[in-house]
Amino acid sequence: MAKELSPQEAMERAQRALDDRLTSVRELAESRQKLANVREASAARIAEVEREEREKVAAAERDDARAYSSTIDAGWTPAELRKIGFTEAGKKRAPRQRAARKSSSNEAAATPPADASESQSYGG
Repeated sequence: MAKELSPQEAMERAQRALDDRLTSVRELAESRQKLANVREASAARIAEVEREEREKVAAAERDDARAYSSTIDAGWTPAELRKIGFTEAGKKRAPRQRAARKSSSNEAAATPPADASESQSYGG
């Protein structure tokens, strides 16, 4: 015959089961907090790096403007510099335009030439 649990033993078993469940919830909460902290720190670092890089670009642009101005002061004209291949300081080069895609031969075959449709409409 199976031994009956005493009220004390039942409470101890229930407490162990609850402790295990509470431990898992605590570990999950700690993990989520760590994740939130890492995300926050990463976002702050990314913003800092972006700011630093913008400052580097701005400094390089200022240096370029000074060099362009010095070149003008040395006697070059903007037109001469353009002929050489230099744009004015502070002006960004226009992006190269892509060539238009050619239609496939299937699309060309599906549409009759304009003169063919005209000859059909005039009956001759």
